[in-house]
Amino acid sequence: MKPKLRIIPLGGAGEIGKNMTLVEYDGAILVIDAGLMFPESDMLGVDIVIPDITYLLERREQVRGIVITHGHEDHIGALPHVLPRINVPIYATRLTRGLIEVKLKTHKLLKDATIHTLGLRDTIQLDPFTIETFHVSHSVPDGIGLAITTPLGIIVHSGDFKFDPSPVDGQLTDFAKLAEVGGRGVLALTSDSTNADSPGHTPSETTVMDSFTRVFATAEGRVIVATFASNISRIQQVIDAAVRFNRRVAIVGRSMHDNVKMATELGYMRVPDGALIRTEQIHHLPLNEIVIVCTGGQGEPTSALVRMANRDHKQLAITPGDTVILSATPIPGNEEMINRTLNNLFRAGAFVYYDELMHVHVSGHASQEEQKLLINLLRPKYFVPLHGEYRHLVLHARLAQSIGIPPENTFVVENGAVVEFDEHGNARIAKDNVPASDVLVDGIGVGDIGTTVLRERHHLSADGFLVALVTIDAHTGETVFGPEIITHGFVYSETSEELIAGAKEAIADTLKKGGRGSALSVKLKDVLSHYLYKQTHRRPMVIPVVTEV
Repeated sequence: MKPKLRIIPLGGAGEIGKNMTLVEYDGAILVIDAGLMFPESDMLGVDIVIPDITYLLERREQVRGIVITHGHEDHIGALPHVLPRINVPIYATRLTRGLIEVKLKTHKLLKDATIHTLGLRDTIQLDPFTIETFHVSHSVPDGIGLAITTPLGIIVHSGDFKFDPSPVDGQLTDFAKLAEVGGRGVLALTSDSTNADSPGHTPSETTVMDSFTRVFATAEGRVIVATFASNISRIQQVIDAAVRFNRRVAIVGRSMHDNVKMATELGYMRVPDGALIRTEQIHHLPLNEIVIVCTGGQGEPTSALVRMANRDHKQLAITPGDTVILSATPIPGNEEMINRTLNNLFRAGAFVYYDELMHVHVSGHASQEEQKLLINLLRPKYFVPLHGEYRHLVLHARLAQSIGIPPENTFVVENGAVVEFDEHGNARIAKDNVPASDVLVDGIGVGDIGTTVLRERHHLSADGFLVALVTIDAHTGETVFGPEIITHGFVYSETSEELIAGAKEAIADTLKKGGRGSALSVKLKDVLSHYLYKQTHRRPMVIPVVTEV
């Protein structure tokens, strides 16, 4: 059987985040990106979500390397959890490499990692793949797309992109390279779908500066800007605005501080002497001379902005007269956390600006006209929309069809699906999927939190739990101690004496009927569950603890 070419998304297809795409041919695998996703509201206690790499672990000897398109968390955030399990070379541009190194250093993994630097128009050989990079504009400098030459044809992976006419870093998208690749003939295009439901063109990053100028010019107290720690372009704009209005900037948060330091050392940020101050210096300057840049644009519970709004930050708190700018687009699923943060900021007396009130953020992703232009430049035979929720993928596919890509040549797929090309370059969706479930990271545990644990956490959060303690004589079966009852999140014991007394009576009646070991525990659980539901119409988690002495 002749080898087949396969495109396999393990993340980012049907969701926003945890981007990871595989290109496979004749036993060789190229990995594109390794990102994380923030947990949805029903993932109680979960810190982050990363792709399932079971397929890669089973074929670790076949993996040629991981090519990273840019330095945002949804493209590099899973690396600290992937590399200890499958340590293969990483390829990234200078700034992206710097952001990766900051992250790996934090996790004490840097010394074991092999990272190669890519240019913005570079060519590397990872047999049987020849990979050419081309620069794309995004909301972080040094973003790239990939033209991957395979034995069956060229696959172009757009990466996150938009066609920004005036990017903050001055680097335009490499249209000449795109046109040249398109002239050679493109077998398939996998493309960023995030804004497939947005007509027109995405505004330039520099338009945000106009809004910053208006806010900084009128703010009488401190200005606090929340954005992603890796949003180097936005942080640069804040520093530029601060310098213009004679303010000094404090970078709050370790990850953001490390990223700014690294980007400045590499020459990707311009920071005038004296523009930055340490956090402890904030209290020694007039309020109208201070700008604070921090994380928290998504309402993340552990972020600096949220802790400041909740007054549990060690050094800072939101005070009346502060001006707060949330310079970020809500990631789907984070709306509740963001709204809670906004309310707390207003409650603390701050003047708050966010996207619905002022143009303080622009997307880093192409809108419909830019998506159509990319397709027209490349004229691929096949089109596979990626990086978006399912509706974005469908709308992007329809957009491609509207400019001439046949419907049978567009493939809307979700994580784990396999787009397969035969020896003649004809494509289809394979019948069998590969494993691509969410892998949940909770503390230092990776993948040990599954649906059963989440279900129990939901149960506990909804109805609490009740523990029944009892000790019986191993020989006679008589009760030696108890029954004692402990509850949390169910009822307040001091005001529910009658209910607790009835539960103890139900336990005593069950013990009189005899029984030992696990059978007795099961019987007690059933009896208590039935009694508690009858009395309260609630279903707490019931945990009988029977000790034999």
